[in-house]
Amino acid sequence: MRVAVTQFATSSNSQENLASCIRMINEAAACQPSLIVMPELCNTQFCNIPFSNTQSCYLKHNQAWHEALPADGEFLQAIAQQAKKHNCYIVLNVTLRRNGLSELASNKTDAANTSDLNANNDAKINSKISITSCLFSPLGKLIHQADKQTLTGHESDLFIRENIENEASTEVTTAIGKLGLLAGSDDENYTAARELALDGAQLLCSSISSFAFDQSNLHGPARACENNVFLVQANKVGSLVPVEHIASENFPNEYLVGVGHSQIVAPNGKVLAKLAHDEEGYTFADIDAADLAKCGINYKHRPDGTEVSKQLRPELYKKQILPVSNAPQHEVATSEKESNIPATANVAIFATYKSNEQAIEDVCFYIENNLSDIIQLPELFFIADKTITNNAEQLADIESLSNQLISQISAELRPFQYVCTSLVLEGKHQAVIISEQGIFAIQQQLHFCQRYSWTTLGDNLHIIELPLEQGNIQVAMLTADDAHIPELVNLAALNNIQVLLVPFDIQEPCEVKYGLLSCAAENRICIVAATREKSFTDESSIDNTANNNDNSSNKNHNKKKIKPQKSTGLIANLASNSTVLNQWQAGKFTGYINQALIKHQHGKITKAVIHPIAACDKLIGF
Repeated sequence: MRVAVTQFATSSNSQENLASCIRMINEAAACQPSLIVMPELCNTQFCNIPFSNTQSCYLKHNQAWHEALPADGEFLQAIAQQAKKHNCYIVLNVTLRRNGLSELASNKTDAANTSDLNANNDAKINSKISITSCLFSPLGKLIHQADKQTLTGHESDLFIRENIENEASTEVTTAIGKLGLLAGSDDENYTAARELALDGAQLLCSSISSFAFDQSNLHGPARACENNVFLVQANKVGSLVPVEHIASENFPNEYLVGVGHSQIVAPNGKVLAKLAHDEEGYTFADIDAADLAKCGINYKHRPDGTEVSKQLRPELYKKQILPVSNAPQHEVATSEKESNIPATANVAIFATYKSNEQAIEDVCFYIENNLSDIIQLPELFFIADKTITNNAEQLADIESLSNQLISQISAELRPFQYVCTSLVLEGKHQAVIISEQGIFAIQQQLHFCQRYSWTTLGDNLHIIELPLEQGNIQVAMLTADDAHIPELVNLAALNNIQVLLVPFDIQEPCEVKYGLLSCAAENRICIVAATREKSFTDESSIDNTANNNDNSSNKNHNKKKIKPQKSTGLIANLASNSTVLNQWQAGKFTGYINQALIKHQHGKITKAVIHPIAACDKLIGF
C-alpha cells in the first residue's frame, strides 16, 4: 500500500484552514495513496510556547472554544467527502468541541464577536475541548477518534482528554492494517505508542505541530524501532501563532515556525520518505503488505531470537518508589555529601580488544594511568564470544575469571574511583560496580534474553548512591537487554538517578542511534554505555529524504549498495540550558528543545565530562 504525509500552514480562520486541507488532500491524492496523514491542529493556529506565565497562545478559553469544531459540522463533513472522493483513509487532527455550547458561548458564535468572547472569559462556562485525531474511511465515514494523551504546558488549561468508547489508546483495524493515532507530544515518550503497540497497532499515524527537530530526528524513529511499527508523521510549516502574538511578545521567529520534515519511517528506523524542508508539500512511500503483516510488538524479535513482548515485566515497572542502596564502607562519605550533587564527573569508556586474563591486565594497566571517576566497560568485557556462556564448564571458568578480575581491578582503583561492567557471579549474569574495596554494588539482569537463557533474573531495580570526591550521585546499572526496555529506564529516572551505567553488547544499530539517545533526552539523565564494537548492515542510516512530490530521490537512494557500518556505545551528557526559554535568553536556538550531548565510543578509550547536576533540571514540555 502507499501512504502519504502532508505539511502546510494554518491560520485562525477556520474556512481558510478547510480550504488548505482540501487543497493538500487533492495534491497528495495524485499519488493514489491508501492513507493520507495530516498535521496537528489543522483547523486552528496554536503553539504551546509560554508567552508569559499565565497566557497561552489563545487569548482566552472562549477563543479556543470558538475556533474548535463541532463533531457534526461542515469542516469534518468536508474531509469525510474527500476520503470518499479519493478512496483512501485520511487522518485529520483538530480541536473538537466535546459538549454543547455553554450559555456564554452559544450567544457569541459569530466570528465578529471573538473579542467579546475573550473579554467575558471570567464567566463560568462548562465547555470542553479536546485535541483529537479523526480517522475517515474510503466510504466517507468517521470511523475512529483518539484524543491527544500528553497535554503539556497551557494545553492542560484549555483542553481535556476524553476516551471515546475507550478508543483513545487503542488501535483501529482497517482494510490496510491496524492503525494507532498519536498527536503532538504523544510520541515524546514511550507510553502512548507502547499502549497502542501492545494493543496490536502496526502503523502509527502521528500528527504534530512543532518548531523543533526533536520529534522527527529522535522521538518518532525511537517509537518505530522499540515497537516494530511503521511511523507516518506529518508536521506543520509556517507560523504557529497569530500575528498579534509575534508583535506583542517580541519572541524570536525561529520558535514560532513549523519546521516541516514530515516523514515515513520503517520499523528499523529507516527513513522511507521525508520532506527535508519547511515548505508546503507532501511525500509518500510504499509499504509491502507482507512487511506490514509482520509489524507490531508481538512480532518483534531481538537478533538472538528473544521475543520482545515476552521480555516485558509490567509488574516490575509498577514499583514506583525504590530504596537507595548505600555501601557500608562509604556511610561516612555519603552522610557528609548526601545533598551535594556534583556539577561535573569524569567518565571513560574502555573497550579492550583482548580476552580472558589479557583483557583484565589491559584494564588494570589503563586504570593505573587514568584518573576518571567512573570507568565503564562492556558487558562481560573479557569475553569476545558470548555464546560460550551456554556451556556449563566454560561458564564456571568465566565465573572464576570474574572473581579474579574483581581482586585485580580493585587493587588498582583509587578512593572514589569505580569500574562498571557485568560478570558471572553465583551462576548469575549481573552488572557490578567495583571500588578499591571490591564489589560496591550489584544489579542482577532483569529481563530474559536468549543469549543468557541460563541466568536467573532479578526482581528489583537498585538505585545506588555513589560517592565521588566532589559529591554524591545516584546511579542505576542495566545490562544485557535491560537498557533497551524504555519502561525500566523511566522507572530509574522516576527514582531520581542522575547517571545510568550500561555495560551491554550491541545487537542492533537502532539501540544506540535512537534507543539510548531517546532515553537520555526523554528522562533527562546522563548515560554511559559501553559495548564491543560491531559492524552491521544498517539500512536505517540511508538518508531517503525527498524534496519533491514524485519521490524520485528515494528511488535513486534505494539503488545504492548498503555498506556495513560500525556501531558502538556512547556517552550521553545533558546541556544545562535545556529549555526553550533558556535558549532564547542565551540568544541561540539549537533547533532542539531537549537534545543530549553525545560522544560516541571510538576506539579503545573514550573520555568525557558529564553534568549530573543537569539531571535535576527536568524539562518542562511545550
